[in-house]
Amino acid sequence: MENYVTRSYKLNLDLSFTPFPIQDLDVFVNSKTLELMKNQNTWINELASWISFIQVNDALKCPEIVRNASQLSLGLELTNDKKILDLNHAWLGQSKSTDVLSFPMIDETFYAVSNECIELGDIVISVPTAIRQAKENKADLFRELRWLATHGLLHLLGWDHSDEESLNKMLLIQEQLLDMGGIL
Repeated sequence: MENYVTRSYKLNLDLSFTPFPIQDLDVFVNSKTLELMKNQNTWINELASWISFIQVNDALKCPEIVRNASQLSLGLELTNDKKILDLNHAWLGQSKSTDVLSFPMIDETFYAVSNECIELGDIVISVPTAIRQAKENKADLFRELRWLATHGLLHLLGWDHSDEESLNKMLLIQEQLLDMGGIL
């Protein structure tokens, strides 16, 4: 199997990033987490490495158009519970807050010319919910935000968790993606 690090091309990832307003934080976060919450380049590097890993691993679900793409685009927004509640209600008919939402652009009917930049969709993460979950799971907020981003990314690539088996597969891949950064 080809190693994602030695790929013959570098993945060009265009990221539309909306950071969380740091002044709205009601907890202390370390400098590493603060950097993650406000630096687009940190997310570009993370997301590009995760996508590259998935692209070269034939055992992992990935749309062919994405597997062969060298230019991808996606959105990532770090927001609050109110905004994610409003999005969840407007787009999914759910009247509750959640930790992460994904809005994929690619489905089985998607067609693009191979030299186009492929738009994957958007990931929205609720930072206050991530803070609560990190506390509940006795995890670091840095890890929790990245965990939620991997979950959202897999949804953009067509993964779902409609049953326990598919959820367990998804959670295992999330762990593998996080392990690439050596934080486990």
